[in-house]
Order: sequence, then structure tokens, then C-alpha cells
Amino acid sequence: MAGLLTLGARAMFANQAALQTIGQNIANANTPGYSRQSVVLTTSPGQYTGAGFFGKGVDVQTVVRSHNDFLTKEAASSKATAMADSTRAEQLARMEKIFPPGTEGLGYAASQFLNSMVDVASRPNDPSARQVALGRANELAVRFSNAGQQITDLQSGVVSDLKAHVVVVNQLAQQIANINDQISKTRGSGHTPNDLLDQRERLISQLGEHVAVTTLAADDDTVGVFIGGGQRLVLGNQASTLQIAQDAYDPSRAVISLNEGGINRPLDESVLTGGSMTALLSFQNKDLQDAKNMLGQLAAAIGTRVNDQNALGLDLSNPPGKGAAIFSVAPPNVLPAATNQRNPGGGFTNGVAATIVDAGQLQASGYKLTSSTPGVYEMTRLSDGLVRTVNDGDTIDGFRINFTPAPPAAGESFLIEPVGSAAVNMKRVLDSPNGIAAASPLTASAAITNKGTLSVDSIYAVNQNFDPTTAPMTLDFGGPDPANASNVLYTLTLANGTVLSGSWSSGQPIGNQPAAGIDLGFELRTNGVPRQGDRVTIDPTIYTATNNGNAKAFLNIQSETFVGRQSLAGGGLTPGATINDSYAAAMSDIGARVQSANYLSDVSTSVAGDAESSRAGQAGVNLDEEASRLMQFQQGYQAAAKVLQTAQTLFDELMRIAQR
Repeated sequence: MAGLLTLGARAMFANQAALQTIGQNIANANTPGYSRQSVVLTTSPGQYTGAGFFGKGVDVQTVVRSHNDFLTKEAASSKATAMADSTRAEQLARMEKIFPPGTEGLGYAASQFLNSMVDVASRPNDPSARQVALGRANELAVRFSNAGQQITDLQSGVVSDLKAHVVVVNQLAQQIANINDQISKTRGSGHTPNDLLDQRERLISQLGEHVAVTTLAADDDTVGVFIGGGQRLVLGNQASTLQIAQDAYDPSRAVISLNEGGINRPLDESVLTGGSMTALLSFQNKDLQDAKNMLGQLAAAIGTRVNDQNALGLDLSNPPGKGAAIFSVAPPNVLPAATNQRNPGGGFTNGVAATIVDAGQLQASGYKLTSSTPGVYEMTRLSDGLVRTVNDGDTIDGFRINFTPAPPAAGESFLIEPVGSAAVNMKRVLDSPNGIAAASPLTASAAITNKGTLSVDSIYAVNQNFDPTTAPMTLDFGGPDPANASNVLYTLTLANGTVLSGSWSSGQPIGNQPAAGIDLGFELRTNGVPRQGDRVTIDPTIYTATNNGNAKAFLNIQSETFVGRQSLAGGGLTPGATINDSYAAAMSDIGARVQSANYLSDVSTSVAGDAESSRAGQAGVNLDEEASRLMQFQQGYQAAAKVLQTAQTLFDELMRIAQR
């Protein structure tokens, strides 16, 4: 009877253990990261008798969890990628609002300002027309400044988000280290702490949402967690910590460093391959900088071009003077590396100064100046990686560099942002309507004795080569050009008696033809056709209140391709872009990034969902399956109880027989 009682008791215990495990599965069916558990049953060794081996029942060997290491790692890795893509898409969507189309855009504001000069050209002495132009100028400056400030706010938000992520990462790393310690203490028991293993994997998966990690199992059942291409975050029961520090060049930007044993090791963005923090760093270092430079390039080009044109005209002051600046144009930023040499006072021993020479050639990029060997300096354009050797006083892409107070030493570096602060610092600095230089410094008139249909359309200064002492001057038209019968020869006689000759064709301006050797810094545009002997006199402007020559020059700015021109190797400049085209290109660039980021986010989110489904399909709890197993082991338990009951009945009957 003892054997039968033992068999029944063991069977009941085994089925009870299975039922308890099934109950655990059902209870945690909706618990994130929980792996289905099952009891491993084995047959007890049989007992030898003269009649053969008789079984001794069943043993509960252990409780195991359904787990696939490959699927678990794949799910965590794909989730890290999905979080990185979704975070970048979210940040880009915010940045896209800085470049609105239509009437809210910067291109429209620039057009409104330049169009307001039409009324000034029609009524150059009307204070209201001038005041409207100043109002439009202020609106343009405010829009640029607001856009620049929004980029600054986005940068601050990125730093704040990174700090929040670092706090969470450090907490998760410490929790993983603590669980490692608990798991290692169970080693030798012969059983796996399933719930602790699930908890550790869940924490590692959560950690991957912030920064991509790799894991390596150790002999003591702990798991090492590494980031950034092998940097140790968790090893055994010890966890390192992440920290946020200032960028070596720009204090407003953040870098991530790993504090290990009191030593901070900066983590390069290129080795961080997933997670929200990686996306934030990439957005900060690439997308935000590109947006800031695109805005700055446009702001610097417009502001400088308008200021230059206003300086070429005459205002309504008494006596008339050159027009003052309408917009402020911020100088380039030069940011030395924090590791550069310093003097005893804390200042930098060596330095670089940058000055805008030609705003039309400024590119939407930052530059890095390095000195690997004494006296040799390399300038890298960060937008495309172009490297050029430079020296003190060289001009690169529209700005000049000077080494002051001393040339950089070997190993030093500088970040140069020619247009980095142009947008946020743009403002209207001209307050007096009389300061708008609507009048041209020259006045042209056709002689009444002319026989042709020639008439003066406009005359205004176009560059700094204009010298007012060259007036008065006369323009005399001759006969047809022997080299081109459709052209007419002409001569310009300057105030000092200098005579310049040229060939004129319909629609061609006179006075600014460097290729023909005539570079007087002004353009005379005419209507009609002259005849031989016709004359135009060009005199200094006397009545500025009625002259609109320079106001007409403002109208041409809108169609000029002066933004982003580049120097050619053989000399000359490539055509740039108009104001509207440049802004449209910036909008298109940002829009393309947003579209690409949204697509990648959708794809990676789908991949992560599939990977998690695959992992859950093997490790997750299926309630239908658990219900069937519940019935199976319930019946087994009842059958085992019946065996035990039968053994009890036989034992009782045996005792009654023995009592007779």
C-alpha cells in the first residue's frame, strides 16, 4: 500500500505544481516582458524487485521559461532603431514649422519689403510711403529673428531631453546591475530565476529605447551591457553612469560622456546606433545646424545686399548723405575648442577672427579650422567635407580669416560659423524714414536735340566702384559697330576728360561692363533706339526729394541671383539663387528630411512590431493554450487523487481483514 500511496502523492504534487505554474502564466498574460513558464516533469527511477522494476512515480525537475535569445535581441534592437527614427521624425516635424510656406514665410516677407519700395519709387518724398517701407523691413527682421529664436529653443529642448534620458538610463543601468547581483547569487542552485531573467531582459529592452546596447553573457549568469561600440555600461553588479557635458566648441550644444571610474569618456555620435538619445544628438549636430545655417545665409545675404544698395544712394538729410544701414548683420561666430592653449588669465593664447567680405558668397555651412603641424592650417567645410589649406588673411566662401592675437598652435582647432547667428540677431536698425536712400547719386537726361527715340529709364549706382567725382559726364552715340551691325558704338567722357568707348545693344546697361573695360559702378538703362550724334548728359543729383533712381535699384534685388554664389577655380562666380528660390530650396530641403524621416519611422516601427510579435509568439502567454493545459492537469490531479483514494480504500480494507 505504501508504494501506491507514494505514487498518488507524487502525482498530485506534480500536477499541483503544473497547475500553479499555469496559474502564474494566466496571471501574467498581459505583463510586458513576461515569458511563459512550464514545469519539467521526469519519471522517478524504478525500484528493482524480483518481479521486475516498479515505477516510483514522477518528479518535478524544475520550472523553465519559454525563451529565444535571438528573437529577444532582435526585438530589442529593432525597438531601438524604431525609437531613433520616430524621435528624429518628431523633432524634424517641429523644425518644419520654422519654414512655413505662403504668407507666413520669410520669402513672402522679403517680397513685401522690396515691393514696398515701389511706392517709394513713385513718391520718393512721401513720408508715409517711406514709413510703410520701414514697417515692412521691421516685419522681415522680426520673422528672421523669431525663426532663429525658435531654432535656439529647439536646441535648448534637445539638451533638456538628453538630460532627462540620461537620468532614466542611469537608473535602468543600476537596476540591471542589481538584478545581475541577485541572479549570480542563485548560481549553484540548479534552477534558473525565471522572473529575474524576465525582469532583466525587460530593463535591457527599455534601455535600448534610449540608447542602443549590446549584451554579453558571463559565466556567473550575469550579463554585461555595452554602448557606443564597446563602452562598458553594466558589468556584473557594477554600473557606470552617463553624463551630459557641453560641446567642446559650442556651450549651447550637448555631448554624452560615460563616467567610468571617475573618468569621463565622450561618446562620439557615430558609434551610437539607435535609441532616442542617438536621434537627438544627430538632430542637434546635423539637422538643427543645417537649418540655422540656411536661415543665417539668407538673412546675411538679404541684410547685406539691402544695406549695400541703400549706401549707394542719397537720403533726405540736409545736406544729402549716403544711406545708412537698414538691417543689422551679425559678424561670424568663431568658437575655439575648449582644449586650446590658455594664458594665465584664463583667456585663449591664440585666436582666429572672421569678417564677412561678400555676403553673396556665404554658404549655409560651418567650418572647422585645424592645425595638425606648426604653420599649416586646414579649413574643412562641414556641409560637404571640402578641405582647403588656408593662411592668415585668406578669403574663403565670402569671409576672411585673420590670426589674432597669435596664429593657432599645432593641435588647436576652431569652429567658424559665418552665418550661425545672422538670423537670430537680425533687426531693423534704421528708424528715420528720411534714411531710406531713394535718390540715385546721378541724374541722366537725354538732349532735346536728339533725333532718335532714346529716353532714360533709370540710373543708379550698383557697387562700390562708383566714384562721384567722375560726374558730370557725357554719353555720345556713334554709328553702327563694324564688328556687329546690330550694335551701336558710344563714348563716355568723364569729368576729368577720360574717354571710354563701348558697344551698345538694345536693353544693355551702360557704365557697368567690366568685360569691356568699363567699370564705373553705375548702370544707365534706356528705352528706345539712339541715332548717331544723340547725347545723354549725366550729372550729380541735386534734388534728392524728387529722384527715385536708387529706389528702382531696390526693385531689382528680388530677381537678382545673389544668394550662395561660389567662386570658380578659373575665376568668376557661379550664379546664386534669388531670395524666393533660396527660401524655397530651404523649405524643400527640410520637407524632404521630414518625409524621409516619417517613412523610415513607419518602416522601422513596423519591423519592431513584427519582431516583438515573433518574440511574443514564442515566449508570450496564449490564454487558450493555458486553458486547455489547465484542464489537462486538473484531470491529472483528480486522477492522482483517485489513485490516492484507492490506495486508502485498499489500506482500510486490509486493516479490517487483519482485525478479524
